[in-house]
Amino acid sequence: MGVNLSKGQRVSLDKSMTKALIGLGWDTNSYDGGYDFDLDACAFLLGENGKVLKDEDFIFYNNLTGYDGAVVHTGDNLTGEGEGDDEVILIDFNKLPQNITKIAITVTIHEAAARHQNFGQVSNAFVRVCKRNSDDDMNGEEMLRYDLMEEFSIETALVVCELYRYNGEWKFNAVGAGYSGGLEALCRAYGVNV
Repeated sequence: MGVNLSKGQRVSLDKSMTKALIGLGWDTNSYDGGYDFDLDACAFLLGENGKVLKDEDFIFYNNLTGYDGAVVHTGDNLTGEGEGDDEVILIDFNKLPQNITKIAITVTIHEAAARHQNFGQVSNAFVRVCKRNSDDDMNGEEMLRYDLMEEFSIETALVVCELYRYNGEWKFNAVGAGYSGGLEALCRAYGVNV
């Protein structure tokens, strides 16, 4: 069992962790709006200025891989049903170029405005960081976990956490910040052309 973190906490990742599994999960509250919920995990690979260096540094359901497998989104889960991770992002820190200094891990609600959905209707959201022993290891050993306890009411996008490079080592920041404007707002904030 890994270390449980609170919003705002920053910790160093295990120095021996070269491959990580970032597992994200959530539940939706009962909702009678006529639409299913489709939450989407994304990774923004950022440079020193906090922006993507190119649009391909935005890893999501339509661009599953970055930097020759340094970051891999394992695919879109359209329902979020079941226990455990709903979506997974794999990171190989050794393959990341030096000019990528931060990875922002986000979750958005697909078509939130049209469906009248927001994160006030989502519960039990979490992110966990697992140390993978090989490319075939799809479970890993859980090192860190951050359960988002905040109450979000109108937000349609969350920056869940950031992994960032500091003095040559990778650290984890439990962000837990909500935003309105969905995926488009996050893309604009991180410099992706939309």
